[in-house]
Amino acid sequence: MSAWIQLQGVELDYGAVRALRGVDLRIAPGERVALIGANGCGKSTLLRVLEGILRPTAGALVRDARLRQAMVFQRPFALRASVLFNVALAPWLRGLRWRAARERAGAALGRVGLAPHALRNARTLSGGQLQRLAFARAWSLEPDVLLLDEPTASLDPHAKREVEALMADLAASGMTLVFASHNLGQVKRLATRVVYLEQGRVLADLPVQAFFEGPLGQTSREAELFVKGELG
Repeated sequence: MSAWIQLQGVELDYGAVRALRGVDLRIAPGERVALIGANGCGKSTLLRVLEGILRPTAGALVRDARLRQAMVFQRPFALRASVLFNVALAPWLRGLRWRAARERAGAALGRVGLAPHALRNARTLSGGQLQRLAFARAWSLEPDVLLLDEPTASLDPHAKREVEALMADLAASGMTLVFASHNLGQVKRLATRVVYLEQGRVLADLPVQAFFEGPLGQTSREAELFVKGELG
């Protein structure tokens, strides 16, 4: 199967700090890839490289020419405007006429359960609602690949379940997901593949079942300790 995105020997420096070190990664259509590891391991940096926000210091990033992608951040930003406007702005900026952008935004809000709040000021939404707005905004761009940086990290249990359900629904529709998470239960529920990072390096890249049930010590002692909760 052809890849949507490939990283080849990618490195990235923040000044004197090397955040990514020789990362090779291939994202194929339909995959649900979880990025895991301790704080500071490079998960968020890697997502920003995949999205094109950060440019690698070395190595190559190759995208399929047909690829459309979007990203949902851990703390989404909302303009002081209606929920509908916040979503419609994204496809409008991508070149859609305003009327069509509003129609697509309405459909997106319906998909995430926010249609009743379309005319509400987005700044008044709860944390879980704001995260669903971010999903609607991303979905309105009709992406092939959706990148998510700790999408449920700061949410209460009910909101987490809602966001996980959205992720599962998008994956079932054929969308490719790449998400960073500290929640190993979430990773087991949603991922088909796990990439473990340590100090900017990929130390394990395995199907989800092999990662959690296989002898990780043969691949990465650090990954094995992380799964056991002894490294975090």
